[in-house]
Amino acid sequence: MDAQTIERAKDILAQDNKLISKFWQDKYKAEAHKNWDKFYKRNTTNFFRDRHWTEREFEDLKKANDNNQPAVLLEIGCGVGNFVWPLLDSNPNLHANMCDFSPRAIDFVKVLKPGGKILFRDYALYDAAQLRFKPGHKLEEGLYVRQDGTLAYYFTKEFLNELFVAHGGLVELDNDYVRRQTTNAKLNISLDRLFLQAKFQKPE
Repeated sequence: MDAQTIERAKDILAQDNKLISKFWQDKYKAEAHKNWDKFYKRNTTNFFRDRHWTEREFEDLKKANDNNQPAVLLEIGCGVGNFVWPLLDSNPNLHANMCDFSPRAIDFVKVLKPGGKILFRDYALYDAAQLRFKPGHKLEEGLYVRQDGTLAYYFTKEFLNELFVAHGGLVELDNDYVRRQTTNAKLNISLDRLFLQAKFQKPE
């Protein structure tokens, strides 16, 4: 993102400096899994599209396929499988373990073998979805509640490094922002989507 766009995003977020009450913060966090259950009950498998960009964005996944060797993947936050199903279709040697909502997801770092990698992609600070939140949705810095009670967190490179390197003991191989522009032809709007894409490895 250019400096002007970042400053504009900062100005928008600065207008929303009041957090929701402690009671509601605790309630939304405690009931996050229930709200995701309700979300999938309403939307079943129809809300998110299958992720067909994974091998393009993460070379390690493509290499696992090209080498024709058995590979093991653990996906955390799998939802209904939009990330992993396209990978399984293109890679018959891939064994995937999937799990969803866990407050201790970082503990899964412990199952990594030496040399194992974590491939990360999620919303980044200043993403268009974050800038569209109206006041009254902010639980803490970077953490917001949607209308349906589900939570969204907008990551920074620094926080991710602290999470996986300082606390997880991994080595950072890549950690950068990915910008995509999406267009909604029906509403005639164009949005700047910003994601954080990173790769960490457990030391040999």
